[in-house]
Amino acid sequence: MRGRTKIVIAALIVAAGYSAFKDDIAQLWDDLHVKLVEYPQPKKTVWLNQGVSKDDLNWFYHADQGTRTFGMPYEWFMALEQPVIPWLILTDAGSFNDPAYLDRYGFIRNTILPPKKDEKEMPIGFAKGGPMLDPSGAPWRNPGNKQDMHGIGLTCAACHTGRFTYKDTAVIIDGGPALTDLLKLKQGMGVALLYTRLLPSRFNRFAEKILGPDSTVADRETLKYQIDQVLNQYKAVKNLEQAVASQSIQEGYGRLDALNRIGNQVFSLDLKKPENYAGSSAPVHYPRIWNTPWFDWVQYNGSIMQPMVRNAGESLGVSAELNLTDPSKGLYKSSVDVVNLNRMEQIVAGKPPSTKDGYGGLTSPRWPEDILPRIDWTLASTGAKLYEEHCQGCHRPPVTKFEPPPANQPRPPASPNPAYFDFSNRKEWRTNDIGQQVRIMENIPISHIGTDPAQAADMMNRTVALPDNLGLKDAAFALALKDVVAKTVNYIYDRMDPPLNKKQRDDYDGNMPNEVQGKLEYKVRPLNGVWATPPYLHNGSVPTIDALLGPPEDRPKKFYLGHREYDPEKLGYKYDPLPNGFEFDTSIRGNWNTGHEFRDGYSKDKEIKGVIGPALSRDDRKAIIEYLKTL
Repeated sequence: MRGRTKIVIAALIVAAGYSAFKDDIAQLWDDLHVKLVEYPQPKKTVWLNQGVSKDDLNWFYHADQGTRTFGMPYEWFMALEQPVIPWLILTDAGSFNDPAYLDRYGFIRNTILPPKKDEKEMPIGFAKGGPMLDPSGAPWRNPGNKQDMHGIGLTCAACHTGRFTYKDTAVIIDGGPALTDLLKLKQGMGVALLYTRLLPSRFNRFAEKILGPDSTVADRETLKYQIDQVLNQYKAVKNLEQAVASQSIQEGYGRLDALNRIGNQVFSLDLKKPENYAGSSAPVHYPRIWNTPWFDWVQYNGSIMQPMVRNAGESLGVSAELNLTDPSKGLYKSSVDVVNLNRMEQIVAGKPPSTKDGYGGLTSPRWPEDILPRIDWTLASTGAKLYEEHCQGCHRPPVTKFEPPPANQPRPPASPNPAYFDFSNRKEWRTNDIGQQVRIMENIPISHIGTDPAQAADMMNRTVALPDNLGLKDAAFALALKDVVAKTVNYIYDRMDPPLNKKQRDDYDGNMPNEVQGKLEYKVRPLNGVWATPPYLHNGSVPTIDALLGPPEDRPKKFYLGHREYDPEKLGYKYDPLPNGFEFDTSIRGNWNTGHEFRDGYSKDKEIKGVIGPALSRDDRKAIIEYLKTL
């Protein structure tokens, strides 16, 4: 009896202990268990012709912007194992950089061209950089051979390369919104590094890859210390995230609160001011980037004008090195690569817009009738008239004229239809500083459009604490960020050999002034290629075009992000429950799916917030959807 009593008592103690710490245990499990979707592999992958050569695309995918996104060297990333513990703890867990594994985070395997002999395969959007600094700001060197370690970071292609699958074919959309989950990726890398540090067999394999088979005890201890430095950095950021958790909402696949995260990197982490860390309260769906070099304002809230400030700010946001605290090392010294950023911009921009050729550079994708169901051009003709009536007032005339192919035949895949540009219309076009045509982006008040205000409102209201020695005049977030990025870029311009003259600087800056604004407005843009950019609204809160055009009350209140399978009838990804996908809850501020509504009661003479047109019949919606496929 005594033995049984002891067992019962012990069981009660364990149960009581679990009850007391079950929340902590659950949190630890969530922290150490990276939940990823299992995707079926497509039989083939297709790149659409979007006006950029394979060589330029291949360069664009992996060109270094100076980013150091993961806080660890390239050599470590290539040596890491996956963040799982095999049933036999001594065995290899598989390479973290395995393309099939990184695909589960949403990163696309680059098969457009084979890697060169001296290159190792990485997904689209990953770039090997130059020598990097360690967490203390010193050059990061291999403890064994004392050679410089190299940076690794994400490029704009990581967030602006889309993909969908249809009947076992994957279709790549260059410049389209990615379906990545960057937060899960950083969690996975942190857990992988933690296991490397704690599990002796895993550390031994890692050390042999980094240091070689004949490393000394001292070298291995130095490597452990370096790992501890990175883990401490990860922990510090996690503590900041937990401090603002009540202000944050989950982002999930295909979304990121990019502007707030840029602000956190620059004004909190780089500036070493924890009080400047803000919650990620306004995730947005990654925007499509075709034609954007020829827009006068970019970002969903129409907040940034100059291309270099936009692109260099993006590089800083994904952790390019930036010195804001040590004058002896040069304030505003950074690892941002403006030469590569300029080349990327030129690839996307191409030649200036013309009435003969339309937009140059990266063009919007054309509906692939050899992969997706053929367009019903008769129905699309009806949709063209409805588009002109209900959509064109805000989104402008379509980029190309509507010209159905003869006898309802498939559209030739070669050249697009003639451009539909009227440069004499000064409500739609103006010139930049050297006389090139730039499309005017109309910013529409949220009081009219009615969509979720978080992205615009939170940027407008955010302020940051600034030290006097930085020479920044305004604590408003948008203005402070504009000045920091401009000073960073000018620091680089001044030290180029030879330094750039004014004309060269203007060319790098896209011949646009460095202007920013923060208003309760969102911009509208032409809808060419919109069929390839689900989900919809700026925050991705409506999964399909059909749901966006239909009765507002029928829009899904909850749905899943993470699907890749395309629905050619509704124009969007599938959104039913998905194991380890992201459940999108539209009741949360930042996720609201309100606004841009077509409903009964609409009147041109009396504005109703969020209502932009009359209720559309099912047949009208089908016709508009068919027309959108032609854009």
